[in-house]
Amino acid sequence: MDTTLRLAQQPEADALLSRSPLALLIGMLLDQQVPMEWAFSGPYTIAQRLGRDDLDAHEIAGYDPDAFVALLSAKPAVHRYPGSMAKRIQQLCQYLVEHYEGDAAAVWRDVRTGKELLDRLMALPGFGKQKAQIFLALLGKQFGIRPEGWREAAGPYGEEGSYRSVADITGPESLEKVRAYKQQAKRAAKGATAG
Repeated sequence: MDTTLRLAQQPEADALLSRSPLALLIGMLLDQQVPMEWAFSGPYTIAQRLGRDDLDAHEIAGYDPDAFVALLSAKPAVHRYPGSMAKRIQQLCQYLVEHYEGDAAAVWRDVRTGKELLDRLMALPGFGKQKAQIFLALLGKQFGIRPEGWREAAGPYGEEGSYRSVADITGPESLEKVRAYKQQAKRAAKGATAG
């Protein structure tokens, strides 16, 4: 992976996301109910607290659950809900160990079609359809992982030139565009509910 991501908006955290498929998956998992930068800096914080340069699915999968909750809960917490997120991260790593020998990149390495990749992502613990589509779009747009039909499988997140999600963030300017899109979508949803 030769891409430099700018999702955490912190050089060290973004460098880890850019080189570590597992860190990227965990960042995506954490990306809910907290600001994007907080979510995507989480993997770096976890690695630092483990005393590692990278994350290892085997290590996390086998980590004592209570100790892992404590690791994520230490101030500043890795997420607004460190307990439930610690459990989800361990479930994700256990799944990767069981199905991919702990190699996160194997989730997308040999896929032939966008649908196959979407199915694999949706099978991951903590990944619903929307999260899987956003991650698929991120792989296609920023890492050049583009199996046949990837844009269609990614749904609206795969659209070229869109600013809907983390898949479209390459720096501060695109971050602002994505934020503006999300605010507009929120207002539209509120309007629809009120009407």
